[in-house]
Amino acid sequence: MENSNQPESGNEFVTKPKRKALKRKVNQAEKLNKNETTSMELTVETAVSRPAFPPVKREKLDSGIEIRKIAVPAHRYSPLKENWMKLFTPIVEHLNLQIRFNLKNRQVEIRTCKDTQEIANVQKAADFVKAFICGFEVEDALALIRLDDLFVDSFEIKDVKSSLKGDHLNRAIGRLAGKGGRTKFTIENVTKTRIVLADQKIHILGSYQNIQIAKRAICNLILGSPPSKVYGNLRAVAGRSSDRF
Repeated sequence: MENSNQPESGNEFVTKPKRKALKRKVNQAEKLNKNETTSMELTVETAVSRPAFPPVKREKLDSGIEIRKIAVPAHRYSPLKENWMKLFTPIVEHLNLQIRFNLKNRQVEIRTCKDTQEIANVQKAADFVKAFICGFEVEDALALIRLDDLFVDSFEIKDVKSSLKGDHLNRAIGRLAGKGGRTKFTIENVTKTRIVLADQKIHILGSYQNIQIAKRAICNLILGSPPSKVYGNLRAVAGRSSDRF
C-alpha cells in the first residue's frame, strides 16, 4: 500500500507545475491580445482624429499685413540700384506684393497688399532679395521664387578651420576659387549649385542634397586637400547620383 501511494504523490507533484505553466501561457496570450486590441483602437482613434489645418488667410491676421525687412550692406547699394527693376518686376507683377527701399534705414521692405493671394509669397520674395544681396545673379536668385526646394546656405571659412590666419587664409580662398575660377565652376557644374565667395564668407544656392555635396568639397579644400583629389571625389558622387536617377 505504501508503494502504491508513493508514485501517485509523485505524479501529482510532477503534473502541478505543468498546469501552472499552461495557465501562465494562457494569461500572457490574453494580455497580448488585450494590448493589441487597445493599440489598434488607439491607432484607429488617432487616424480618425488627426487634425487638418487649412492655410491661414490674410484676413485672419491681426492687421492683415505681413512685412519682411532685408538689410543692405554698403557695397551692395550700387548693384541694387542697377538691378532694381529686375527685382521689382517679379515681386510686384507675379507675387502681387509691394516693395520699396527705405533710404533712412537702408533696408528693402516687402509687404502684402489687397491683391496678395498667398502669404507664403512674402517669404519667397524676401529669400529672393536676400540671395541677390548675398551676391548671386538675379537670374539665379529667381529660381527661389519658381521652385520650392531651393535654399541658401551661408558659412565662413573660419567656421571650418578657426586657426587660419594671414597667408594661410588667403591660400585657402585661392584653393576655393582656383585658377581663373576653374575650381568654383567645376563644383557648381557637378553639384548643380551656385557659389558666391565673398571674402571669408561662402554662400551656396541649391537643393538640400546638392548643398551638402558642394559644402563637403569646399570644406575639404579649406582643410588643405589638393583640387585633384576633390575632383575625384566629386566625380564619384556625381556618378552615384546619376545612377540613382
